[in-house]
Amino acid sequence: MSEEKPRDPIQALIDNFKKLPGIGPKSAQRIVFYLLKQPEELSFELAQAIIHLKESLILCSTCNNITDTDPCRYCADASRDRRLICVVEEPFNILSIERSGEYRGMYHVLHGAISPINGIGPEELKLKNLLSRFQEGTVEEVIVATNPTIEGEATALYLSRLLKPLNLKVTRIALGLPVGSDIEYADSVTISRALSGRSAL
Repeated sequence: MSEEKPRDPIQALIDNFKKLPGIGPKSAQRIVFYLLKQPEELSFELAQAIIHLKESLILCSTCNNITDTDPCRYCADASRDRRLICVVEEPFNILSIERSGEYRGMYHVLHGAISPINGIGPEELKLKNLLSRFQEGTVEEVIVATNPTIEGEATALYLSRLLKPLNLKVTRIALGLPVGSDIEYADSVTISRALSGRSAL
């Protein structure tokens, strides 16, 4: 019985880089061969940074943002307007909104959007702690900033139906964003216009 040959380490790393978003086979190959030419310390630093990232980050117990402290820096910032909660699909959407400089309220991250075709319903979204945040009575408006996609619109409609009976003002981020695009790729001016031009759901 022949022993299984060990996998080629170069190809193994190329295959792993290909799994990352936006990196195809050629880009993955370039990255691997770039790393091979660099001092050994660079590879160790990169590997250590990835390990540290996975080991030190948690979800904020208030808003579900990815953080290394609980609560996250947005929830812990006393200068932010606690009357406003902006609901987004993913943690990186917060960075896009923050770049606009237009918004100084709180956040809530759903970690996804309703997508029946992919088997994602409201139960799979992080909604439980969103509802608990309204018990204090300080929240006046919820801004739904889900992506302008079919899934994002379905999620916005669901949130509107869920939150309106709580006597909250529920608004939708204005469509200064192109339909079918992601908030992640919008520039700060577009985000700013979308926030200032939000409308009631």
